[in-house]
Amino acid sequence: MPAMTLKNIPLDLYQRLKQLAEANRRSLNSQVLICLEQAVSSQPLDPDLLLARARQLREQTAAYQISDEDFNQAKSAGRP
Repeated sequence: MPAMTLKNIPLDLYQRLKQLAEANRRSLNSQVLICLEQAVSSQPLDPDLLLARARQLREQTAAYQISDEDFNQAKSAGRP
């Protein structure tokens, strides 16, 4: 299996990768492989499809109007 060495990794990136690996109970190597695979296998977004979906959601929720006051009250509900 091919191997790769990474050099000059910024400290903050290394720490975030290490935290992700620990949170997911993976080795750092496994976490890096998963991140790379997700990055290279992601599909490009279709702007027309995205806009069509946004318009569809807007139509479905048009009847549910909320005021700024209602929004702020809901947002702060349960906060100390």
